[in-house]
Amino acid sequence: MQEIKRLMDFSIIKSKNSKIIVGLFFVLLILISFSIIRDTDKIITHKEANVLYKDDKIKKIIVDGDYLRIHTENSSYKIYKDAINKKAFFSKYRIEVVKDSNYYDIFSWILLMIGFVFLYMLIKQSKLQQIKQMKQMKSTSKDDMFEDTEPIEAIHSNITFANVAGIKDVKDELEEIIDFLKEPQKYRNLDIRLPKGVLLVGPPGVGKTLISKAVAGEAGVPFFYQSGASFVHIYVGMGAKRVNELFKKAKQMAPSIIFIDEIDAVGKSRGEYRNDEREATLNELLTQMDGFEDSSGVIVIGATNKIDMLDDALLRAGRFDRRIHISLPDLEDRTKTLELYLTKKPNEVNIKQVARMTVGFNSAGLDTLTNEAAIYAMRKGRTIVETSDFEAVQDKVLRGKRKILSLTEEEREIQAIYQGAKAVVATWLDIEFEKIGIVNVGFALPEHEIISKTKLLSRIKVYLAGSIATKIHYNEQFTNASSDIAQAKEIVRKVIYEYGMSENFIVSEQDEAQLLGQSVLEVNTLLNSLEKALNEVAQYLLAHENITVEECRDILRRIF
Repeated sequence: MQEIKRLMDFSIIKSKNSKIIVGLFFVLLILISFSIIRDTDKIITHKEANVLYKDDKIKKIIVDGDYLRIHTENSSYKIYKDAINKKAFFSKYRIEVVKDSNYYDIFSWILLMIGFVFLYMLIKQSKLQQIKQMKQMKSTSKDDMFEDTEPIEAIHSNITFANVAGIKDVKDELEEIIDFLKEPQKYRNLDIRLPKGVLLVGPPGVGKTLISKAVAGEAGVPFFYQSGASFVHIYVGMGAKRVNELFKKAKQMAPSIIFIDEIDAVGKSRGEYRNDEREATLNELLTQMDGFEDSSGVIVIGATNKIDMLDDALLRAGRFDRRIHISLPDLEDRTKTLELYLTKKPNEVNIKQVARMTVGFNSAGLDTLTNEAAIYAMRKGRTIVETSDFEAVQDKVLRGKRKILSLTEEEREIQAIYQGAKAVVATWLDIEFEKIGIVNVGFALPEHEIISKTKLLSRIKVYLAGSIATKIHYNEQFTNASSDIAQAKEIVRKVIYEYGMSENFIVSEQDEAQLLGQSVLEVNTLLNSLEKALNEVAQYLLAHENITVEECRDILRRIF
């Protein structure tokens, strides 16, 4: 309806422009017509005038300025008065004189001026009406944008954790939130305040949206889904209004869950490049999360794969208090995920074998692979999916999913040595870590306000361990070390320049090179002495793809 209204408004403006054109046309038509009417006499020569004189066809002669107008029975002619013998003509015929020879010209100019005044007034009136109409259209358009935005409705999720495989650690962290949503009074009685916001951090395709739906399904509460992009609009204030409406609806239906996918679209850090609409929306989101009552029963879950881009105000305590990192599935996770996807498909698949050949696949990639394998089996005329079907379509899925990191068997072995060295050195130097894996190459270190120089140097050694181990083992260097080497250099730079931990007060690049070189020598010596432990850890990673600090300690204790 609103689109029809806009089209009608446009047609009105177009119609007014047409009136101006028609008015101008009529003014010109009148002037042309008058010009034609005022002077239709044919100009004749002296010879032609003499013929009329001799034939006695002239009835009347009118003197009109410099011209003589000769009227016959049926026609009128015009001749310059000095071109004839005036004495002969004037003595024979009745002569009339036009007193004001400019009468027609004056009348023409008056008519022309009236025409232009009329046209000017018509154009001015039309412009004023157009401006008024455009203001109304702009106002209506803005209001319509608010009204036409898709209404915010709650979803009652029928997905539970039974539909999500391979996220045991994540499930454990979310259990208390589910319990709070189920029985909020139990927590109120003990004056327990749960996090207002939970941030799911992980690469695309690992199931962040599915996990949040499962939380809502397990708790049996309304689920409000919004993407970060849905808050970004042209007009300032529209995104903020939608945020306000979202939280208002969620509070009305509490206990409930608000899930904001790709929250970095609206929660991006505020910097030098201003965006008034996005900042207004972010400010409203911050206000709404601060404005929650502790017992409101509304949990906000955000999802992002760019946590470093989020505004600090969004990450501070009291907003997104809890962060849950969701990594790519390891061997065990992929096995359980494949089992889930194959539940309703008749199959004779060696799931362990498929899980091993899908290193680097995320949950979405495994879903696509399973579906493509079933399609391939059907094309071959079979009713049962086999392991060979997965092998046949693996390359096709890899080409279609460029973000999937897939490792060959040789690359898995290289990565096992590389990551195993980091795990061994970190454990030996007492650097805490949660889990190190072949696929999840990130090495999250706990943050502290005060860190000793010894700890910083140990971190440098951990980041260098992988590249040094592969150099010892293969006598070769590989590209997988780039990120860790960059991290090591950054810590070296901070130790020398930012923290002032050098032996000298005046520092230079030579101090950086010296510290880095010393760290390389020490890691080389340490890895040579821990070779047996490194080999065992690498084999453990090849078998399980992940190793915890406790599992690494057990191996070191057994050997030493």
